[in-house]
Amino acid sequence: MKMLKKIQSIFHDDWCKKCYTKMDVFDRHLYMLPMSVGHYVSHSDASYYKKNLYKVTRKADIPTGMYACGITRYKCSKCGYRVTKLSIFLPVRDQEKYEDFLYFEDGEFDEFLLLNR
Repeated sequence: MKMLKKIQSIFHDDWCKKCYTKMDVFDRHLYMLPMSVGHYVSHSDASYYKKNLYKVTRKADIPTGMYACGITRYKCSKCGYRVTKLSIFLPVRDQEKYEDFLYFEDGEFDEFLLLNR
């Protein structure tokens, strides 16, 4: 049974990678990225995003043609494992065209999100 859960956790970004159970969402934020259509470049370094994200309250606040970044923080209620997921997308006609998903497991965004509430 544990092997099955381990395999399933590979396909679910909201499942704990340590104990293979579904994690709880405990925080969500929306930001704008200073990149326009056709100019998106993926960055694996958290410091880039911390320097360039601008807080917005809703998708309608993002200018046309600019990218958005949804930040979702997960925590496992069983073992305490935490992960922050960045979903980079382009808002297009009330839909979200996803470009990239980045995962940070070492608390890189904890202080940033605390200061930008």
